[in-house]
Amino acid sequence: MLFTIAIILIILWLLGIVSGVTIGNFIYVLLVIAVILFLVSLISGRKQG
Repeated sequence: MLFTIAIILIILWLLGIVSGVTIGNFIYVLLVIAVILFLVSLISGRKQG
């Protein structure tokens, strides 16, 4: 589930970059959240495996 959320946030961030629409630091906040969620999902996956 975290991985899915991270992918969605990364896609939204890329769409923001491609369209050239920047809403202050909101795009960068999305990127940071996506990276954090991605790392958490990787760590969780390794603990289970």
